[in-house]
Amino acid sequence: MSIERELIKRSGGKCELSGATENLKVYTILPTRKGGIDESILASQTIIDQIENPETMDANLWRCLNDSMWSEHLPVQVVSWRMLSRLKNQELVEQMYLDEDDLAWAQATGEGDDDENKLVHRDSNGVILQTGDSVVLIKDLKVKGSSMVAKQGTAVRNIRLDHENETYIEGKVDGQQIVIITAYVKKI
Repeated sequence: MSIERELIKRSGGKCELSGATENLKVYTILPTRKGGIDESILASQTIIDQIENPETMDANLWRCLNDSMWSEHLPVQVVSWRMLSRLKNQELVEQMYLDEDDLAWAQATGEGDDDENKLVHRDSNGVILQTGDSVVLIKDLKVKGSSMVAKQGTAVRNIRLDHENETYIEGKVDGQQIVIITAYVKKI
């Protein structure tokens, strides 16, 4: 059975956050640990757009979190925790219970961090990078520990952010996972 069918069955054919029934898509919660249904939710495209683009967030749309935060499914709880943190609704965040590992997963994107402590990854032009973005290399880069040279113009898709250093991202180049300095990439 496909992930989408399993999620439709789990959710009753509704967005697991808002309850919407139209334009539903599988949303994988990053960073992934094992993948599959335990790291995905069924969500409306409107909800997904707001998750991925914080600057377009409509706080009224997120009233649904009052219910979804109590979901029995961990991925729904994690997304609810992240969105409540983004909305700075500390009262509801404190009501939620996530065990230590699950809380670490919820915090992995930096939601809930103080703005002054939050790491912001920026490309060579100052554009903010997020997990899952695609970038292109702006110069040839020698890969330490190998004879490989990542060529200028190479696209790196589905990047991952280093949560300890804002100048590092990870991505696959020629099938090899490498760490790249953000000053040498441009967001596509």
